[in-house]
Amino acid sequence: MTRTLTLSTAFTLALSQTAIAVGFNSDDPPTPTETTTECPEGTVWDAETEDCVEIEDSALATDPEALIATVRELAYADRHRDALDLLALAPDPADTMVLTYLGYSTRSLGDFDRGLDYYDRALAADPDNLLARAYLGMAYVQLGAPEQAHVQLAEIRARGGEGRWPELALAGALAAGDVTGYDY
Repeated sequence: MTRTLTLSTAFTLALSQTAIAVGFNSDDPPTPTETTTECPEGTVWDAETEDCVEIEDSALATDPEALIATVRELAYADRHRDALDLLALAPDPADTMVLTYLGYSTRSLGDFDRGLDYYDRALAADPDNLLARAYLGMAYVQLGAPEQAHVQLAEIRARGGEGRWPELALAGALAAGDVTGYDY
């Protein structure tokens, strides 16, 4: 299967995708914080100043766990450019969750080739990254390659993900024939 799409096809696919970002340690959507309830695009909440700050001025880079939690929240709120800007501050750009969310936000903005590359890199570093497998499978659903999505679904199940969000979301996307939202 080729990973090349026309720009209009990729844009259409990206627009049809709603927020379905979940986290590594949770099958539930993130709880909104001031970052997505009060801060405009290009900014995140700073607990120290109790105000919104420009992403590049954020102290989140010093706390990788908080950075990923904020990226997850931004991705769920469809603020993918902000998620990418924040991921650029990650202290370990090769971290598998950083790569997973780079893939998710990049794909959500329509760059499927680059998104798939990030997923491949995340899985090369950690084959048990079920979230990356689910997102990769969903990308294959969007690209019209359900057979490749089924491979990822089988891997998720084989790696202990049965009954968890990655399996349920990918199975739901396969059943629907599209990535339509979080409620699988």
